Amino acid sequence: MNDTILITGGAGFIGSNFILQWLRSEAASVVNLDKLTYAGNPRNLSSVERHPRYVFVRGDICDAALISDVLDQHRPRAIVHFAAESHVDRSIKGPAEFIRTNIEGTFGLLECVRAYWGNLSPADRERFRFLHISTDEVYGTLTPTEPPFSETTAYAPNSPYSASKAASDHLVRAYHHTYGLPTLTTNCSNNYGPFQFPEKLIPLMIHNALQGNPLPVYGDGQNVRDWLYVEDHCDAIREVLAKGRPGETYNVGGNSERKNIDVVRTICEILDEVVASSPGVPHGQLITYVKDRPGHDRRYAISAEKLRAELGWVPKTRFEDGIRRTVLWYLENEAWVRDVVSGEYQHWVDLQYGGARD
Repeated sequence: MNDTILITGGAGFIGSNFILQWLRSEAASVVNLDKLTYAGNPRNLSSVERHPRYVFVRGDICDAALISDVLDQHRPRAIVHFAAESHVDRSIKGPAEFIRTNIEGTFGLLECVRAYWGNLSPADRERFRFLHISTDEVYGTLTPTEPPFSETTAYAPNSPYSASKAASDHLVRAYHHTYGLPTLTTNCSNNYGPFQFPEKLIPLMIHNALQGNPLPVYGDGQNVRDWLYVEDHCDAIREVLAKGRPGETYNVGGNSERKNIDVVRTICEILDEVVASSPGVPHGQLITYVKDRPGHDRRYAISAEKLRAELGWVPKTRFEDGIRRTVLWYLENEAWVRDVVSGEYQHWVDLQYGGARD
């Protein structure tokens, strides 16, 4: 075993931000395993594609033979498991892929990792870590007055997506308690920042507003989310990987609860200021309320007190600063957005990598 870490799903939003931060901040090499589905874009990592400590492998976490080959070849001392289907709306329309990737994929990965870990030397087994990245949505919903989710909050998932992630969390926990695999789990609140696929709230609103298209807001817009800037999340993951106690779960929150409608209005105000020539000004006039989605959780809020008390992590980025930084990034990277929205990047992926190994 060497000092390499293996990332699954590293071409996605959070995974690619994590890899970029890791290569800036850490000395260990990174192997990135990603199937490159619609939300996995290797161009997110174009700045490091020739980095001497970066290796990309196209593949599916459900492919046990490939996973075993990658583990045997690269001998990682840790795995950070981002790979997942993650959009609630997509899970409502087509839950099967969520079951396959999030549950069956995590199970297959754990089985391969258990076999690999079992053959390590005692010292290397002690050093090894499997870090599973999950979501606050496994906890269900909160009323306006309830305290934030903690690591002891009972699971109550309300969508096929959150149910599939809850199942994967339980598998990871079981592999620690049954087999002794040194696992860690993080459950994070809503992330935002660069490279987020424009199906999620913030990048979708930015893109639609710049096109002069309606800004669809579910229901009455009063649903509350705790917003976490992706760089802060990546910092937390590195802290948990370095110092977290095996078998433990750590909640990661931004301490920034906002109503969805207020987030959208903030984006509109920033765009009114920095793109004053836009035909959509004032962009708030584009807000359109649409029928609420089924099972829409009313409020999420995360307590990251355990992470602060044990590992000293706190979020550094105020929402007001992070959202402005995010809007400006999308304005400065219009070509990236255009390629993603048009699907042109997927054509490039097919030419560059050919068919995925299934």
